[in-house]
Amino acid sequence: MAAPIGAFTFMLHSHLPYARQAGMWPHGEEWVHEAIAETYVPLLNALYDLREEGIPFRLTIGITPVLGEQLADPLIIDHFVAYAAERAANAAQDVDRFDQAGDETFRDLARFYHHWYARVLTSFQDRFGRNLLGAFRALQDDGLIEVATSAATHGYLPLLARDSSIHGQLHTGVEAYRRHFGRSPQAVWLPECAYRPAIIEEDDDQIIRRPGLESFLAEEGLLVFFSETHTVEGGQPVGVAVPGTIGPYGMVARRYASVVSPPEPGRQLAPGTSLLPYWVGDAPGQVAVLARHERTGQQVWSAAFGYPGDFVYREFHRKDAESGMQYWRVTGAGVDLGSKEPYDPNRAANQVRSHAEHYVHLIEENLREFHERTGDIGSITASYDTELFGHWWFEGVDWLKEVLRGLAARPAVEVTTASRIIEEHPPHEVLSLPESSWGAGGGHFTWLNDDTEWMWPLIHAAERRMEELANQFPDADGLRRDMLNQAARELLLLQSSDWPFLVTTLQAKEYAVERFQDHLDRFDRLASLLDGDSFTAEDEEYLAALCERDNPFPMIDYRDWTPRQGYAGAVPGPSAG
Repeated sequence: MAAPIGAFTFMLHSHLPYARQAGMWPHGEEWVHEAIAETYVPLLNALYDLREEGIPFRLTIGITPVLGEQLADPLIIDHFVAYAAERAANAAQDVDRFDQAGDETFRDLARFYHHWYARVLTSFQDRFGRNLLGAFRALQDDGLIEVATSAATHGYLPLLARDSSIHGQLHTGVEAYRRHFGRSPQAVWLPECAYRPAIIEEDDDQIIRRPGLESFLAEEGLLVFFSETHTVEGGQPVGVAVPGTIGPYGMVARRYASVVSPPEPGRQLAPGTSLLPYWVGDAPGQVAVLARHERTGQQVWSAAFGYPGDFVYREFHRKDAESGMQYWRVTGAGVDLGSKEPYDPNRAANQVRSHAEHYVHLIEENLREFHERTGDIGSITASYDTELFGHWWFEGVDWLKEVLRGLAARPAVEVTTASRIIEEHPPHEVLSLPESSWGAGGGHFTWLNDDTEWMWPLIHAAERRMEELANQFPDADGLRRDMLNQAARELLLLQSSDWPFLVTTLQAKEYAVERFQDHLDRFDRLASLLDGDSFTAEDEEYLAALCERDNPFPMIDYRDWTPRQGYAGAVPGPSAG
């Protein structure tokens, strides 16, 4: 068999904010129920089907620690079973409703959904034993997938003020991964693809060199992370200092890219390509980056020609007024919701096969062109939100399944996982990456702007307070230790990137502000209680109720927030920049 011309991996990023007992429809725990029903169970069914067929597939799937904690939570599991049963019952009622109305088309569609939800519920309970993390773990143990981790609550790491918070987010996430998957992770998804290199910044009239995020990853033994395309293809050459103040009102201290001069041998002095991995900045030979491949990404995400907008696929936005079922198809460009035509699952299935064949060809074509032009074994990382498949794009899971089936028949393409790309095709160059994210303008604006700038001083103050508490009580035990650990939990939940994102995008602004304020108030009350010499029965009751409500990361250790910032000297004069 001829040697592969290139490698390919799907990187599916699975994340939802902490929503346990925090509301239902339209915002709250039902987010998790929908994702389980429409994405995670169908995806597992597809992968288990392929395994049973003997199809040699590989892919990378990220499960954020906060999502993993919710998928394993007994309360959420019970609530999901009730949710799926209710959805199946709603579809069954629609069968009777449409049958009585003499509408055979919608009756058959309702029957389709009844069977669909019934299969989801049966798979969840019988095929996967109500244990989705265990199902993913089994696939990873068989070498078929790689499960990537992330920061504990998807905190926006570049804008956190204290290195202890970055460490706490990542270390807590890695420990949660070990507890659920029985091994250490090698791949990590930086929340929002937000990256920050080593920087020099002013803090308390002192100069601080804060290490690049790759240093924190190396400390946790993580091998590879993922970035947006422009982060690598527009990477800053090593040795260039970039001064700047982050945010509309200078919310984050003035800082500079840390200078490496002269450039070390083997370092990249020009922009990179998304078809190769690179070692990164402060951790050459330890931590690598894989950038999202733009062309294959556009084929799914593009509003103009992306697959999900095909006219035969199911329309996401129109729902039946009584049952909430989605009985219509996209129909056409610009067709208003009231004019959508009925969905035809058989036509959609045929289009799935056609689109999967096109995508497989596109992958091989791009890898072959790169190989012929450079002689290198290129790699394509196709990064997507997992919830795109099934939830937003109903046919998306079937498309993934057909792409993996098609790639298995293409020996020229090595279908693999993220860490295997680095291990089997290690980088030859080191790239200095700029501050960046997948958000608007490629920077931090989506999370720090006029509408969200009020959040960050509150987060930063809580970060410093957590450091003070960790310093004040280096060896706490009993109730005080439990209170310190819960304070660390509330800080993590406060730092979730979802809250400023939902404010900026107006998707759930009031809900996000309320959740942010709730976690801040809980943190502040715990910190205030810890100032006292003793605790009352009322204090103990408050802590017990809070530990039951906000209960992720049972192995959390408040001492991970011990200060880590290092001072390098006095602030320089104006001539320094």
